[in-house]
Amino acid sequence: MKSLFSIIKSDYLQRTRSYDFLVTLCVTLAIAYTFVPEPNANYSTIRIGNYIGNYNSAWFGYVTAIMTSIFLSLVGFYLINSSIKTDIETKVGQIVAATSISNFKYLFSKVLSNFLVLVTIVSVVFAMSIVLFFLYNDGANFELLQFIKPYLLITIPAMFCIAVLAVIFEMFIGKYSVLQNVVFFFLFLSLMVFSPKNENQFSLDIFGSKIVMHHLEKTVKEITNSDKKQNLTIGYTVGGVEKSKEFEFNGINFSTSFILSRFLWILLGILCIGIISPLFHRFNTKERLSIKKHKVQIEAPSVLKEIQVLNLPIAKKNYSLFPLLKTELLLLFRKGKKWLWILNIIGMVLLAFLPLKTAHQIVLPVLWFLQISRLSDLVIKEMINKVHYFAFSSYKPIRRLLFSQVLSGIILLLLLALPLLIRFVITFQLLEVLSIILGSVFIVLLATSLGILSKRKKLFEVLFFMIAYANINRIAFLDYFGGFSPELLYVLKLSSLIVFLILSVFLTRNYQLKSN
Repeated sequence: MKSLFSIIKSDYLQRTRSYDFLVTLCVTLAIAYTFVPEPNANYSTIRIGNYIGNYNSAWFGYVTAIMTSIFLSLVGFYLINSSIKTDIETKVGQIVAATSISNFKYLFSKVLSNFLVLVTIVSVVFAMSIVLFFLYNDGANFELLQFIKPYLLITIPAMFCIAVLAVIFEMFIGKYSVLQNVVFFFLFLSLMVFSPKNENQFSLDIFGSKIVMHHLEKTVKEITNSDKKQNLTIGYTVGGVEKSKEFEFNGINFSTSFILSRFLWILLGILCIGIISPLFHRFNTKERLSIKKHKVQIEAPSVLKEIQVLNLPIAKKNYSLFPLLKTELLLLFRKGKKWLWILNIIGMVLLAFLPLKTAHQIVLPVLWFLQISRLSDLVIKEMINKVHYFAFSSYKPIRRLLFSQVLSGIILLLLLALPLLIRFVITFQLLEVLSIILGSVFIVLLATSLGILSKRKKLFEVLFFMIAYANINRIAFLDYFGGFSPELLYVLKLSSLIVFLILSVFLTRNYQLKSN
């Protein structure tokens, strides 16, 4: 047990002291601040028809709990899905493999450290929700149990399941980061789409949010005396708040079966770790090398001829951007497994034949999201491979090297969106064409700026996942490719963001060059 606690403690401390954790915590706090809108805000996060909840303890506790359960499951996976990979890279895994600790204990320690990292963030959000209650409420009584109960029964079990999934994904497809991103993305979407048909099926909801949504709808039906199904929305809905009516939500008395199901999810996660533990590679990941015998030919010593310097070819300088751009494009196209291009080709075919609205609003953001691994290390691969000093000392590293990297990323995204661009040009929808072009520039510059600032891939991967998920759920606020609001004002706003990103990229990289 002592070795188990040692691994959990060291792993937890290592990750909570990392830059990725700090950034994720700050981003989570910034977004958690918006889970319950301030009284005068022009948006809502949970709305049932034309009704929103009164700002009492139950509303704050349950809304922040389910929003944290969903949001942190989305973001937290990318924060914790590299614990085993880190042990491999730092050679700690080889030391662990030489000890007597079993596979189950090691994997379970990784689950617990993942869980503790997520619970740390949940605890901070929990404290913020209480602070927001005292800031926003208008005379409502503070009931601590209305905060503790939803977090304990909804959020905490969901975090444990995500911690287990991170270990399982890393164990079986840890070498393929692209596949991890894609599989988890569609798994998350399928879990969110799941709709229980009766109260007995609420136990199958990992996030635990469906039962709360059901009771909110039920409360509004009782107020309106109508059996008509209310239009319930989860997410950031802008406008219409002034027309909304308030209703009193006093929490939920969870059934015994639902409470037991939350603990059963935890037990199921432990059972899954126990089942897969015999399959753990235990850091025996040496690649098989093919040994080829080469015949060594011994040549007779030849007389060195005198070298005529005048006869040597004259070295020519070539400061053209094209060779660098060609190299960067080849690196992008060759990165990852070749079979992933099958998905890209399928996406391009769908862009060519599906209805324009569907292709633009759904297929395009998913297709661009599939390039997340290519874009995440677009400008930091030199740092990852420890050749950034050589790259930084090249001729005009910003004008030539950095510009060629950014331009290659934009070209890649535009080539993938080419079928849709052609269709918009044929139908003379030029504003949509401009929006897609600006969207490709924006997302590449976002990857560039976050990569240069953080010197890692995680921050962009987390944010891009959130943006892609928001766009698939038609949250127009995070539309970056003109799928929902291709207006002139939208183009001006996106252009302003692009200018800001260009300045930040130039200034940050220029500072790095001078400091190195």
